[in-house]
Amino acid sequence: MRLLTKTLTVISMLGGLTAGTQVLAEPFKVGVCYDLSKAYTFATPQVSQAALDLAKLINKKGGIGGEPVEVIVRDHGNEPQRGIECYSRLSREGVFVFDTLSTPVSLAILPRAMEDGRILMQSLVGRGDAVDGTVFDWVYPIGPTYWGQAANDVAYIKQLHDGDLSDVKVGFVYFDYPFGQEPIEILQTLSEKEGFELELYPVPLPGSDQAGVWSKVRRDKPDHVIVWMLGGAHVVASKEMQRNRIPMEKYISVNWLNEVDIANIGNEAAIGLKRGTNVVGGQDVALRQEMITELYDKGEGSGPLEKTEDVFYNTGLAMYSIVFEAARRAAEAEGLPITAQSYKAALETLEDYDANGLMAPITVTAEDHGGGGKTRIEMWDGETWVPQTDWISEYSDVVWDVVKESSSKYGE
Repeated sequence: MRLLTKTLTVISMLGGLTAGTQVLAEPFKVGVCYDLSKAYTFATPQVSQAALDLAKLINKKGGIGGEPVEVIVRDHGNEPQRGIECYSRLSREGVFVFDTLSTPVSLAILPRAMEDGRILMQSLVGRGDAVDGTVFDWVYPIGPTYWGQAANDVAYIKQLHDGDLSDVKVGFVYFDYPFGQEPIEILQTLSEKEGFELELYPVPLPGSDQAGVWSKVRRDKPDHVIVWMLGGAHVVASKEMQRNRIPMEKYISVNWLNEVDIANIGNEAAIGLKRGTNVVGGQDVALRQEMITELYDKGEGSGPLEKTEDVFYNTGLAMYSIVFEAARRAAEAEGLPITAQSYKAALETLEDYDANGLMAPITVTAEDHGGGGKTRIEMWDGETWVPQTDWISEYSDVVWDVVKESSSKYGE
């Protein structure tokens, strides 16, 4: 079968799904070891619900190549040791594709996955240099790393200043732990390259006290503020910005900002706020509509309907569309059962794959396990998110220089 194009429906892309196909007893299993109880509960319920829904939909249509799929969800509480236990237990049950949605847990599992020859999907978390497939051959951070996302934010700011950043001051407000610290090296590199002034504003966890940070932002008067925080910390930041009379238009968030955050900030108060994203938000996405028709209208959804109205649900659909599309390609290319090796090879055939317009197009190769790192900037207009850029992947040479420098030290 020739490569599928983005004009096909996602379910066809996950394809060869024929109703009435004989379903095998042993499913293709995906291990979803997530934090469902502590730090990341603002996103993990929606993402895991989307994964479960997608598996249900595929199985209703006969599975992949006649083989059912199974998503196994376990809680690791964002604790590396519990994540390792989840990985080890599910490995013994025949799982060889894993996702953690946690940087600390991903970092803990990564050496084991590399040694064991199991796939670690690492979208939007984990080591930024793991996009280097020549070093991290079993790790696939498909989608934008935080390095690439921050670089695209700088490219957007440069666009706003007619290509000249020499007189621009950029603030970086970030959680003072690995997730928040991740973009600093790229921002510092780009500051030297483009000549803008970079001010760093660390925020202590859990982000409930930001008064001192935003008072300093008020005094320093940066032209733009890139923000690497999560969940309710965005709401706290917005209140401090209002208190300090800092325009919301200056705020450019990491992708982890959703409709719940906007509602808590207030639709009107959030006008002008921006975020980077690699997933289309909103409820009119084709695959989400398929879920409503085939599952939720029939009382077969994997969780509350309102969770499907969140951009993080769409994020889950995007992530697991990739997971299952690779499984379909593996079954088509090398037959059943799908193995870790056939699955790995299939991942590296993804070219301009966008799940029928659900996300930024990705192209995965043996060298680039990130898929190209495209994002776009969106702005809240009081009712919806309005794209401010096309899907872009800028400063890729700078990002890859840092990737190569970092990945070369792995194992030292």
